[in-house]
Amino acid sequence: MSDSAAPAPTVLLAEDDRAIRNALERALTLEGYAVTAVADGVQALAAAHRARPDILVLDVMMPGIDGLQVCRVLRAEGDRTPILMLTALVETPDRIAGLDAGADDYVVKPFDVEEVFARLRALLRRTAPEPEPQPQEPGADGQVIAADLRIDPQARRAWRGSRELELTRTEFDLLELLARNHGIVLDHATIYDRIWGYDFGPGSKNLAVYVGYLRRKVDDPDGPPLLHTVRGVGYVLREA
Repeated sequence: MSDSAAPAPTVLLAEDDRAIRNALERALTLEGYAVTAVADGVQALAAAHRARPDILVLDVMMPGIDGLQVCRVLRAEGDRTPILMLTALVETPDRIAGLDAGADDYVVKPFDVEEVFARLRALLRRTAPEPEPQPQEPGADGQVIAADLRIDPQARRAWRGSRELELTRTEFDLLELLARNHGIVLDHATIYDRIWGYDFGPGSKNLAVYVGYLRRKVDDPDGPPLLHTVRGVGYVLREA
C-alpha cells in the first residue's frame, strides 16, 4: 500500500480449502491488508456481524452455507460492503448467479494473486462514502443523460424512462462510463482500465458477463435497446 500512515484495509476471507486460504491470507497480509480468514459461511457471517470489514472475499463452494448464501444474507440485511467471489465455476450462468446474489466481482480459480490484488484495489477505490439518496428524483445539475437514460452520479441512482434501475456498484460504474461516452465505441482495454484499473486480456469473459447482466436490467425486451456489442472491438451505448 502506498500510504503507510493510512489504516490497513480490512479483508474478511472465507475459503474452505486450507491451502488456498493460508496462501491467500499470507499474500494479502504481505500486500498490506489486515486479514480475518475463516473456513466456512457460518464463520464468515459471524465475523462480518462482529466487525464490518472493508471488503469480503468469499469462496462460492463451501460446505453448509456457501458464498452465494453469505452474499444474499448480507445484501438482505442492507450491507453494501464490496464482495469479491472466488469460483471454480467457469460457465456464464454460474457467474451470473454470483452477481444475482449481490456480488460486485469474481475471480475464477486457479487465479493469479496479482489479479486478486487488482480487483480488490478496484473495488476499494469505489467505496468512498456516498451521499444518502434523496427521496425525490435528481435535478438537472450533474445528471448524465443519454436517450431516455438518466444517471445521477452523486446519488448513484439511474433511471430508464420512469423506471429506476437496481444496480450493483460495478454495474453502475460501467453504465455511467458508457453513458458519458454516448455514441462512442469503447474498446475492451479502455473499459477494463477505467472500471477495474487492470486489463485482464482478450481471453477474459468478465466484461461480457457484466454487459450481459447490465442489459437485463437496462434494456426492456419490448423497447429499443441502448447497449450494443461491436464485435471484435467493444461496446457502445446508443439508440438502436
